[in-house]
Amino acid sequence: MSSTEPTTSLLNIPTSQAMFAQARELLPGGVNSPVRAFRAVGGQPLFIERGEGAYLVDVDGNRYVDYIMSWGPLILGHAHPDVVAALQEALPRGTSYGAPCPQEIELAELVMAHMPNIEMIRFVNSGTEATMSVLRLARAFTGRNKIIKFEGNYHGHADMLLVQAGSGVATLGLPDSPGVPAATVVDTLTARYNDLESVARLFEEFPNDIAALILEPVVGNMGLVAPLPEFLPGLRQLTKNYGALLVFDEVMTGFRVHPGGAQTLFDITPDLTALGKVIGGGLPVGAYGGRRDIMEMVAPVGPMYQAGTLSGNPLAMTAGIATIRGLTAPGVWEQMEERGEQLMRGLHAAAEEQGIPVSHSRVGTMFGLFFNGGPVIDWSSAKRSDTQRFGRYFQSMLAQGVYLAPSQFEAGFLSAAHGHAEIEATVNAAARAFASLKD
Repeated sequence: MSSTEPTTSLLNIPTSQAMFAQARELLPGGVNSPVRAFRAVGGQPLFIERGEGAYLVDVDGNRYVDYIMSWGPLILGHAHPDVVAALQEALPRGTSYGAPCPQEIELAELVMAHMPNIEMIRFVNSGTEATMSVLRLARAFTGRNKIIKFEGNYHGHADMLLVQAGSGVATLGLPDSPGVPAATVVDTLTARYNDLESVARLFEEFPNDIAALILEPVVGNMGLVAPLPEFLPGLRQLTKNYGALLVFDEVMTGFRVHPGGAQTLFDITPDLTALGKVIGGGLPVGAYGGRRDIMEMVAPVGPMYQAGTLSGNPLAMTAGIATIRGLTAPGVWEQMEERGEQLMRGLHAAAEEQGIPVSHSRVGTMFGLFFNGGPVIDWSSAKRSDTQRFGRYFQSMLAQGVYLAPSQFEAGFLSAAHGHAEIEATVNAAARAFASLKD
């Protein structure tokens, strides 16, 4: 048995097991998104019946402290009363109009109030759609074709972005992706995150050809990796020097690392921003926005075409409004920061006591743990992590009722629903898990 096989004797999951067997006959790998399949950690996915605050409950009735939070959107926790009430009020009025609705204006104003660098915004239906569209816009505005992305940064599954894409691709040990024609990615250049020199070399080689540089300002798709102090300011200066646009992919970091996103936290002004996750409060959503002169290139005002049947969906807008109002209410963000610090202190102490080499990181309500003595500053250093040891840690935590992302290369997410009791239970479980890794 491999070191990442599940400790199924400790998990009472017969209904999940039966459902997974059925799902594998119907869905590729039994799942609708690859990392959910648990391939990197062993065992099989749990089928979830409901979410309650900081907890998930599976179909067998097992209860877990959840640090996935639907991969980020549920910053207030599962089924938050204010979000549920807003949706219950909105639902009888219809699920989709195919026409403008007042909620689009309200959510746009809320986003812009917290991210004033966004002067106009276009709502779409997913993070992938947002990043794909924002780069089409950057190319249209500049009249250039090449883009720069970073190793280990994931910007959705659009063909041109599945190059050194980290996250799920790395978790499964796949090539960037079969089915992506070489011609599709010929204009996608890659640099090393936190390495300004690697970016400067690309601009020197293609001084008049680069339309935009896109990055996760805080990376959540190779584990959590924060920018070095000089990195983001250096990128802002390089893009200005060469007439390229700086694009922040804040699908994950928006309202997660700071109520105003990474751009506010680090005081950097990107030209364009992609958003998702939190701004839909758990419903499918995405958005892109930025400087007014660039956004006015978007149809119907300008010639850059992009459209979507469900864009600005009234239910997604409603959930996003309730979520942003909730997380920006007095004291909420400060409480989440306090819980995050409590979690990091506890995990660090537990690992240190057992002599397990790990590297911890946290920015706002996102956190990461690498089985790697560190420092972890880029994809190359992240890849040195002990993924088998992480798999054993994951299974031990799951058996103790703590639900982490089933991959060494994914970030964890706190919510306003995580209290001292949940953090303490998590730290105690981690202490036992670290101890078991010494065997």
